[in-house]
Amino acid sequence: MRRALAILAGLIVAVALWEGYKAVGSPDGTVLFGVRILPRADDLSMPHLWTVAQRLGRPELAGGDPVWLVVLRACLFTLGITAAGFVAGAVVGLLLAMAMQRFRIVERGLLPYVILSQTVPLVALAPLVAGWGGSIMPAWATVAVIAAYLAFFPIAVGMLRGLQSPSASGAELMRSYAAGWWRTLVKLRFPAALPYLFPALRLAGAAAVVGAVVGEISTGTRGGIGRLIIEYSREATSDPAKVYTAMLGAALLGLLVAGAVSLLEVPLMRHRRHVEVVTL
Repeated sequence: MRRALAILAGLIVAVALWEGYKAVGSPDGTVLFGVRILPRADDLSMPHLWTVAQRLGRPELAGGDPVWLVVLRACLFTLGITAAGFVAGAVVGLLLAMAMQRFRIVERGLLPYVILSQTVPLVALAPLVAGWGGSIMPAWATVAVIAAYLAFFPIAVGMLRGLQSPSASGAELMRSYAAGWWRTLVKLRFPAALPYLFPALRLAGAAAVVGAVVGEISTGTRGGIGRLIIEYSREATSDPAKVYTAMLGAALLGLLVAGAVSLLEVPLMRHRRHVEVVTL
């Protein structure tokens, strides 16, 4: 109940800020020293939220499906790509974390490149991935690769930190039991890494959504919410609320993925707390 009330309060604050700025803001934006620091408050740049809600219920085109249905289908298409990229990124991130924890030389040699990989602009990388894999992979798989590229990094770094979190005394205790690396990983390091893993998974889920949307835009993949944003932005001058319907769909998709990871966290963390209580 407390979390639900916090979410509701956050939505109310966001709506109040949007409509409040639109009511008092300048149609030309707020300019300071010749630089616009706040957006324009006219109807073309910031339509009323109820206008966006009404646009969701009207047909996309004359006699066509309502906008909310079109946005929903596009979000489901992107959700499938996001799921594929998230799973691939999670597997790669977990394997890298285990390898870096097991071999110190791998950590020293690989971790800087893992960090460096995230400095490459995604808009520059996406066309390259599409060019490399366009002849051997379908368009959706290319976008999934881009999503996995963003998803693996927080999982690799977070899981590595979690696997290294057990105390030296705990590792020495497992060694005294003649436990090998794999048994120590399963019995000690992996349970200790769960509090680090799930925040990383939530970040990876949001990053996978961003990667999928940007990948759809960069590669021209049709059917997803990223392509829908581009198509609706062409009508921004005549139908500005329509652009925000696609943006709203992309935002809700990111929240859905993060919420799904949080649901996965509940039973596992509850089991971990139960094990800790029994151990104590």
